[in-house]
Amino acid sequence: MVIQFGYELVYSFPQPTPMVLMLRAHPSRRGDLVVADDITVEPSCPLRHYLDGFGNECTRVTSPAGQMRITTDALIEDSGLVEPVDYAAIEHPVGSLPDATLAYLLGSRYCETELLMQFAWNQFGHLAPGWNRVQAVCDFVHAHITFGYRFARPTKTAWEAFSERQGVCRDYAHLAITLCRCLNIPARYCTGYLGDIGVPRAPDPMDFAGWFEAYLGGRWHTFDPRNNQRRIGRILIARGRDAADVAISTTFGPNALVGFRVWTDVAPEEAAGVPNHGQLQPNRIALEA
Repeated sequence: MVIQFGYELVYSFPQPTPMVLMLRAHPSRRGDLVVADDITVEPSCPLRHYLDGFGNECTRVTSPAGQMRITTDALIEDSGLVEPVDYAAIEHPVGSLPDATLAYLLGSRYCETELLMQFAWNQFGHLAPGWNRVQAVCDFVHAHITFGYRFARPTKTAWEAFSERQGVCRDYAHLAITLCRCLNIPARYCTGYLGDIGVPRAPDPMDFAGWFEAYLGGRWHTFDPRNNQRRIGRILIARGRDAADVAISTTFGPNALVGFRVWTDVAPEEAAGVPNHGQLQPNRIALEA
């Protein structure tokens, strides 16, 4: 399967403003790209790429005063298969966890483990450790939070999402991550693309998606408490402790986001062999900021 994906972001700046963008597909998917997701900025400005401490690709740019348009339109190969399950995946005692996973047991900006510790053990402590316990966390979060873009705010934490019972995909992920960490299961935040492939098309505008990975059975596994089902065609952009580590853009000065579009869907059948992706006609759903 070939998936077409991309975005168009339009910012307005009153003065020249440095930015850090996290918009390219994760380096682990680089070999799957049929048409690269190179970032185009208008007006043209120098771009510099680097890898952050979590292995995500970041892009530095300084926007001039005025409007800047940031976009890409790319193609990526995907297995077309539903994400696997591993019911036999075990939890590891903390003393046996790899060093690199330990940071994902700690509280972080949006994941207040100290506030949810007692609830996590009361709610899930009696369950058998392993895959099914993480799935039970996802089942709880999926049922506990009501989804709605009107419930989004950039400062909302896991505790606030738990208390308010409202949020968007990142709030579902933050709450599930926090509960897993309370149970001594390493969990990390993920952001990327998730189109309506193999499922009924959602009426909501397309956006970037948030989910998480839990460390079980010696490797990281994808879980998605917002949708709470295994999906097709997920495209990872970045991983971190929580959403603070994987913002799609960080701006160092005043600005306004005045245009926002994201698309991801199965590419038109003829697109798989077409090198000029500028000729493609993606299924785009607009969300005006």
